[in-house]
Amino acid sequence: MTTTERRELAPVRPGEELDRDALAAWLRAELSGLGVQVEGALELAQFPNGHANLTYLASFGELRLVVRRPPMGRIAPGAHDMKREHKVLSRLWRLFDRAPRAYLLCTDHAVLGADFLVSEYRPGVVVWDRWPAALGSQESGNEQLGRRVGFATVDALADLHAVDIAAAGLEDLGRPEGYLARQVDGWIRRWELVTTAELDARMTALGNELRATLPESPAPVVLHNDFKIDNCQFAPGRPDRVTSVFDWDMATLGDPLADLGMLLNYWPDPSDVDGERPQHVPGLESMGLPTRAEVAARYAERTGADLSRIAWYEAFCCWKIAVVCQQLSIRWLRGESTDPRMAAQAANPPRLLRRAEQILRAAS
Repeated sequence: MTTTERRELAPVRPGEELDRDALAAWLRAELSGLGVQVEGALELAQFPNGHANLTYLASFGELRLVVRRPPMGRIAPGAHDMKREHKVLSRLWRLFDRAPRAYLLCTDHAVLGADFLVSEYRPGVVVWDRWPAALGSQESGNEQLGRRVGFATVDALADLHAVDIAAAGLEDLGRPEGYLARQVDGWIRRWELVTTAELDARMTALGNELRATLPESPAPVVLHNDFKIDNCQFAPGRPDRVTSVFDWDMATLGDPLADLGMLLNYWPDPSDVDGERPQHVPGLESMGLPTRAEVAARYAERTGADLSRIAWYEAFCCWKIAVVCQQLSIRWLRGESTDPRMAAQAANPPRLLRRAEQILRAAS
C-alpha cells in the first residue's frame, strides 16, 4: 500500500490544458448573469485522480468552481455526456444532498472544444489506497474505520435509490423500460469499436449470454451508473456519512441492482486472490472494509431488494468494466491521452473477462 496520500489537486497535465482566456471570459459573462461578482484572474488546477472525464478547479480569488469536460480525442457514442450530468446535478441536489449543485452548461465548442459543465466545489476527502489523515486512521485506535466508511458508502447508494423521481424533476432522464437489454446491447456495440482479436470471441459470447439471461428488473430508480467508494467524498473526521458523490455523466433511470453490481465490482473481499480481483484501487483490500456479502446485505436491509439474481449484475458490470478499460487503453494507443495510467489499462480486460465468466459459472 502506498505511504503518501494522493493529491486532491495538481498542475494541469500536458495535453489537457484548457483555453484559459476563453474560459475566463465565458465564466465572467455567465456568472454575471447569475448575479455572481467575479474578481481577479482565473487560476486553474486539475483533479488528477479520475480516469475519464477531465475535471478542473477554476478559481477567481476566493470563488472556486468545478469545471468538467469529456476527455480529449474520439469518444464512444453517448459517453461522457455533460448535458446529462448537468441535468442531474441541476435538479437532484434539492432532494439528495450528496449531489453537488450544477450551475452552468456550455454547449458552444468554440470555448473549450466540447460541452462542459460548471458546478459547486465541495472540500472534503476521498478514500483511495490509504486513510486520509483528515478522516482518521486505524492505527490511532479506530479499528472500525473501514467498516464505518464502507457502510456509509452503501447507505449513500440506498438513499439515492430512495429519491422520488418525479419530485426530483428527473422523469425525462431516461427510459427505464428495457434498460438492461439496452445496456447489454450498447456495451456490445462499444466493444465492437475497440475489439481485439485475442478477446473478441469470448467478450462477444459473454455479452450474448448476458443478453439471453436478463433478470426481471424491479421498479426503476435514479441510477448513478458508476457508483464506487472513490466517487464518494467525506467530511474531515466524519466517516459515517458520505457528503458528496461525483461523476454523474452516465446517470439515468433504471434497475437499481445495476448500481449495486457496479459497487461490488469495485469492492475488495478477503476471499479475493491476485489475478482474480475486481477493479478496485490496489491497497483498498487492506483497509478493513466490510466484505462484499456484507455490502449486499446492508443494501438489501436498507432497500428491501431481492438479491437472488445479483450474480448476473456482478457479471454484467465486470464485463462492462472490461470494455471501459479497453476504451481507455485505446485512447492511450491513439495518442489521445497523456495520462500514463492509461498505458496500464490493456492488462485489465483479459482478467476482468475471466472474472465475469467465473461469476456466471458459479451461479449456474
